[in-house]
Amino acid sequence: MVTPANHSPAAGPAPPAAGRASGHAGEFTELPVLRHERIWGFWQFTSVNVGLAIATWAFLTGGTIAMFAGVRTAIAATVIGNLVGVVLMAAATCLPSAKYGVEQYTALRTVFGLNGVRTLIAVMMPFAQAGWNAVLAVMFGRAVTNVLNSVFGTTFAPDSWMVVAMSLLALVLAWLIVARGPVSIEWVNKIVAPLLAVLTVVMLIALLRAHSWTELNAAQPVAALGDDRLNFTLALELSFATGFSWWTIMGNLARLTTTPRTAFWPNMIGLFAASVVAGLIGTFAALALGEIDPTMWMVPLGGVLLGVLALLFIAVANVTSMVAQTYSGALAVIRAGGSAVRRLPWPLFVALMFLPSAVVVFWPTALYDNFFKFIAWVGLVMAPLTAVYLVDFALLRGRTLWLRDLYEPEGVSRYSFWWGFNPAAFLAVAAGAVTYSLLLNPVTFSSAGVFTYTSASLPAFLVTAAVHTVLTLAWVRPAGKGGYREEAP
Repeated sequence: MVTPANHSPAAGPAPPAAGRASGHAGEFTELPVLRHERIWGFWQFTSVNVGLAIATWAFLTGGTIAMFAGVRTAIAATVIGNLVGVVLMAAATCLPSAKYGVEQYTALRTVFGLNGVRTLIAVMMPFAQAGWNAVLAVMFGRAVTNVLNSVFGTTFAPDSWMVVAMSLLALVLAWLIVARGPVSIEWVNKIVAPLLAVLTVVMLIALLRAHSWTELNAAQPVAALGDDRLNFTLALELSFATGFSWWTIMGNLARLTTTPRTAFWPNMIGLFAASVVAGLIGTFAALALGEIDPTMWMVPLGGVLLGVLALLFIAVANVTSMVAQTYSGALAVIRAGGSAVRRLPWPLFVALMFLPSAVVVFWPTALYDNFFKFIAWVGLVMAPLTAVYLVDFALLRGRTLWLRDLYEPEGVSRYSFWWGFNPAAFLAVAAGAVTYSLLLNPVTFSSAGVFTYTSASLPAFLVTAAVHTVLTLAWVRPAGKGGYREEAP
């Protein structure tokens, strides 16, 4: 009998052991990870979190916030937005996965239904993986290209063939690491995370030595829109979306931690604190130099030696971030794809996961130069997904899952809905997404008047949570679907 980390009898009998016969170790499958198979304690998971947080996307997000906010406004927006987003995201994804050792998208069957999760993965994962990996790969490419320009005097442009080539190299390096599994993620982050933390502090010192606090405080936003209240809310919204953006990967990483507490608190050190520090350095540098792209200001800020070193370390961090999110996404696709996917050798399967990003990087400026709109799209999707998962697990199910039923066929499992779909969850997410788009249009970046008082992510979160709760209590549970009538033991 498999029990969760706290030995709750709610776990029920284990799914058939034959599921591990696919040739993958426990960390490569969607089956529950047993206590003795879990590889990350508090500090190990903290190093993974820090390695994820201090990637160039943190500096790029900070630079993007500098478009709308000055120093004081940026500090408030970055701290508040990231704290709220990370806490809600971690509570929704990390706690159930760590408690039961269960793969996140397997657990999401309780929310969307078996076929609903497959549909969600099929629609969301290619865009999420292609988008984030492409951003990271292009930043790697620009970082390496700027190193070449600084050291050898070349003049490669930000959209040159060299950037494309280096972006493809980043994807190859990430593939080589992720093909070895999560143990390699931990090994890389044990080296990268401490060095990046030190480097981040060094860059902050260099920034403050070159530009006084008075000078930074007087710097104007790079591309402010409207009044001060609107600019603050836009910066806050980008920070909310950044916190929620970790939804896609953290559950599948947290399942490898020893306890739910171990899974939750490293997020506060890494995804919140380290990300805020790195993001604010990006903001300060962008305000001082008038350039939001961190690969462009590191050499002018730190000089050739320190700047080149910073670019190289940040390039390495981008690779580790790609590794972590691709591993997590791979588990989701394995769950959705079934036996056809499981028969693929792991290295080949991972290579296919990187393929969409390899196509996108041939147009390096298309996504990278519209990063602020990309973040808005992330908020539109991830705030509702966080809400529906959190309210379903914590409120409607009383933090209890039955493991065997996560793997039983539709019609047999207590988590059966209508033809494998839970329409209540999809309607709730749709309601949240519509709410977001009415408040902030991610295509045009235009906003409603009330947006300056409400933001977009928080109303989307609240609307999703309310709609899902009402529809479940008024429709799904009375219909006897989804196992909501079952009493917790």
